[in-house]
Amino acid sequence: MRDDGTVDADRTRALMDLLAGTGWVDAARGFAGGLRRSALTSSGDLLLVGTPNFEPWHFAAHLTDEAQFAGLPELAPVLVRWQVPPGASTHLAVPLQRLELAGRGETLLVVTDEAAPVPLLERAWDARKAGATVLALDAGNEELAGVAHDALELPAAAPELLSFDTAQHIVSVATGEAPAGGQIARTGTGRPGVRGTAGQGAGRMRGRLAKLLDRISGPPPDRDW
Repeated sequence: MRDDGTVDADRTRALMDLLAGTGWVDAARGFAGGLRRSALTSSGDLLLVGTPNFEPWHFAAHLTDEAQFAGLPELAPVLVRWQVPPGASTHLAVPLQRLELAGRGETLLVVTDEAAPVPLLERAWDARKAGATVLALDAGNEELAGVAHDALELPAAAPELLSFDTAQHIVSVATGEAPAGGQIARTGTGRPGVRGTAGQGAGRMRGRLAKLLDRISGPPPDRDW
C-alpha cells in the first residue's frame, strides 16, 4: 500500500464508482488520458498554474504522488506560482515568469475554479503559439477554453456530488491510472461536451452517496508537500 495518500486515493476511487452513471467520470478519464499522453511524450516540463487567488498545490501534491506510484516522473508537475514567498523550497519557488519560457515539448495545465485573469490568458496563448500543449481544468471559463487545446469543465448541475476539490482528486487519480481513449483536441475551443452531465442520474446517486458517505468523507491526511 501507499503511504498516507492511499486512504485519500481509495476515497476518490469509491467516489468515481459512485459517479459512474453521471458521464462526468468518463469525460475526466478522457481528459486525464490526454494529460498523461502529453506529459509522457513531451520533452519538457508539465507546468501547473492557477490564478492569483487559487493556487493548485493540492492537485500538484496528488499528481506528484501518482507519478511516484506509477514510476513515471514525467507526470510530476512543476508548480508555477504568482507569488513566491521568501524562503520557499526550490520546488515551490518557480515564478510566473516561467510561463514565458514555455514552448514546444512542454505541457501547460491551468487549474482554477475562478475566472482566468488577462495576464494568465496572454501567457497561456503565447505558450500555445510557441508550441506548448495547453490544458485546463476549470469551473466554466469560456476565455480559458478558447486558449486551451482541451478543457474539462466542472459541471454545475450537482455540486453536492462533485466539488472542484473532488474533481481535482479524480483527474489526478485517473492520470496515474492511464485511462484509455484520452485525446488532445486541438480545436482551439477543445471543451468536451460535458456541460451539466453530472446532473444526469444525480437523483439516483443521492441514496448511494448517503450510504457511502463514511467511506469518502473526511479531510485528507496532512501532507508536507
